[in-house]
Amino acid sequence: IYSWNMLFRNKELDRAFEFISHADFDIFCLQEVPEEFLKRLQTLHYFIAFRIDVERLLKGGTAHIFLVIISRFPITAQGEIPYPDYWPLLPLRARLFVQLMPSRFFSKIRNRNGLYVDISTAERMSMRVFNLHLILAQSAWRLKEFEMAMIKHDKARPTIVCGDFNTLQKPHITLLNWILGGHASDALFYNRERTHIEKRFVEHKLTNALAGGITHPLSQSQLDHILVSHSFTIKNAEVLSDRVGSDHHPIRVEVE
Repeated sequence: IYSWNMLFRNKELDRAFEFISHADFDIFCLQEVPEEFLKRLQTLHYFIAFRIDVERLLKGGTAHIFLVIISRFPITAQGEIPYPDYWPLLPLRARLFVQLMPSRFFSKIRNRNGLYVDISTAERMSMRVFNLHLILAQSAWRLKEFEMAMIKHDKARPTIVCGDFNTLQKPHITLLNWILGGHASDALFYNRERTHIEKRFVEHKLTNALAGGITHPLSQSQLDHILVSHSFTIKNAEVLSDRVGSDHHPIRVEVE
């Protein structure tokens, strides 16, 4: 299983396509896939599902960015998890921050979603795979979005949850939690969100295969996750060193 936020403004798309097409995967979850790159992924000889990850409202127009799940096995069903529009709820400081920052980093957004699919294999009963990209704003909204996705989770069913959860857990970066609408305590108690979300993983009988890993160099945090239900045995888990043009490292987990 691979998961990777490939970055919507990735400038190494040829190398990214080479990386994905030659990876030895059964399931590959991608976040922030540019619309033109999605068309290239659709040429691969695999089963594929996609939904809008987010629409970025830029000066030159609207950028449509996608969540994608690629599978070696048949995808028998799929669905989306619509997230709320938080822009009207943001305080003035957050709106000013977004407007003053370069649009390649922050912009007004809309139409955010999560994606899930059912995959059928010969070895197991049908499994459910989630691909999530949680909001980069206050931590309470991220936890809420995770729980919205878990409404579609059956604890008795083999489950894989991939994605960029944007969980900030270091003192130099959690100031963003306050700037983007949270309380001052969301910045000061920098490891609180990690503690809370790890408890949610336990409640949903999911194992964080890369717990303690750093997947995003700037934040020095584990933003990217592959969670697996207890029906799987984790054989290997790693953060790949080559970011292939993204600000996130790809991650990989082998299970049986």
